[in-house]
Amino acid sequence: MTTIVYPGTFDPITNGHIDLVERASRMFDKIIVGIATSQRKGPLFSLEERIQLATDALAHVPNIEILGFDYLLVNFVQDCNADAIMRGLRAVSDFEYEFQLANMNRALSPNIESVFLTPAEHLSYISSSLVREISSLDGDVSKFAPANVVDAMAQKFNKSS
Repeated sequence: MTTIVYPGTFDPITNGHIDLVERASRMFDKIIVGIATSQRKGPLFSLEERIQLATDALAHVPNIEILGFDYLLVNFVQDCNADAIMRGLRAVSDFEYEFQLANMNRALSPNIESVFLTPAEHLSYISSSLVREISSLDGDVSKFAPANVVDAMAQKFNKSS
């Protein structure tokens, strides 16, 4: 059985993330969506909220597991008995950073491979940070994120105003 970990902050999960999980679910036996605590990024949503948002948004994908983690990614991948790390590439500008991460992960754990997927073209410009910013300014993000995320962001920003 081939297991792959798709790590990220997912603050929040977007339609681009969902597209990548759906693509991976057709290629791998199991996908573990690993949601990083990422306190240094100062996430909008708590880890528990991000796990719940992802769980709801990905409920239609049968071969996934969603887990939070707060330690070194390669150790998390090993703890999950996974074979590889999946990362998304939206544009050429992502490649250099992702290539550096893949090489560092390989240096830390030579048995873990990295796999790169690209989202559908109409989703390639979506990022969590842009979705958060648009939502914080009362913009409509319903084309970029699932309904549960759109609602959660509206509640989060209404509470802080």
